[in-house]
Amino acid sequence: MTRIDPETTFSTPADAPLVPRFPIRFRNVEILTAVYRTDPERARALLPAPLEPAGDLVIVHIYRMNDTDAFGVYNESAFQIPAIYTPTGERGVYAPYLFLDSDGGVAAGRELYGQPKKSGLPAMEVRQDLIVGRVERNGIDIVTLTMPYKTRASTPEAMRARLDFVTNFNLKVIPATAGGDAVRELTARELLDLNVHEVWEGPVTVELRPNAQAPVYRLPVVEMLDGFYWRCDFTLGFGRVLHDYLNRPDRG
Repeated sequence: MTRIDPETTFSTPADAPLVPRFPIRFRNVEILTAVYRTDPERARALLPAPLEPAGDLVIVHIYRMNDTDAFGVYNESAFQIPAIYTPTGERGVYAPYLFLDSDGGVAAGRELYGQPKKSGLPAMEVRQDLIVGRVERNGIDIVTLTMPYKTRASTPEAMRARLDFVTNFNLKVIPATAGGDAVRELTARELLDLNVHEVWEGPVTVELRPNAQAPVYRLPVVEMLDGFYWRCDFTLGFGRVLHDYLNRPDRG
């Protein structure tokens, strides 16, 4: 038998890896997106420097991943704060909270990009004339979104003009085996080869419920804005390092 090679193994278990090799293609993804205004100081408190908030918006996505390389079918959610990387002025979103029902998806997001993914139960369904999105953690619905079902057709261009979600900033922190830090970086990742099949927009409602292990309530709803229901394909590849905190001059 061929022995496991630790120098070429991409993920463990080596003979049944939890994280597949990248890139990964996502097909026919259904997304319910809600946008609301929050307290900008509350949002800023969740951003690692040198990121700064790009306004007072929060974007909540609930995804139904219908056909994903290696991961199959699963559900995911993300709470995103539009942000600016101040050294260069690059814009994107920072997600302080992500919940999903795929162990491989949790591991891949955390190990590769540093996304703060945790286990949860997102769900999206159509109830008569209403699209309902929910995220459950510890038996508590921490967020409930609603939007009318396909009442106002929109376009990818109109959605992209109002939402900047293609570049995703992340704080990657990995403790060293012997103590201290192995990795402490600000990273970036893009949605590649994005192909949007349809977009619908309309008013949304956002209800947050406190949970100490899923504290999305720290981004309170000040004003509910419009949202989108859309379907797309995209690819996730490797990311890039924006800022290495361990190499800062003041750290010695």
